[in-house]
Amino acid sequence: MRGLIVIALCALMIVSVWKVFTKAGKPGWACLIPIYNFIVLLEILNRPWWWMFLLFIPVLNLGFAAVMCIDLAKAYGKKPEFGFGIFFLCFIFYPILAFGSAKYIGPAPR
Repeated sequence: MRGLIVIALCALMIVSVWKVFTKAGKPGWACLIPIYNFIVLLEILNRPWWWMFLLFIPVLNLGFAAVMCIDLAKAYGKKPEFGFGIFFLCFIFYPILAFGSAKYIGPAPR
């Protein structure tokens, strides 16, 4: 039973991230390729590609992942609080972003 829940959550996240990528004009299949999916996400957020390496540094990666989630929320016209929701409860907030009325408006100005 627990395995079915895990499979269902994984499928939900794949479909949600796929939809978020396609809303931003990127190929949805990119969410399936490890490491490349971070590069595509960084392109969506207009962040430098080398940020990907910062995600491999323990503890520091949490801060950069939080910034990326906040930037993702802003890129879809949501408030920073929504970004924290993506960071802490991604299996709830990614589907809201993917299947809700949010439109990709581009990366937030810095």
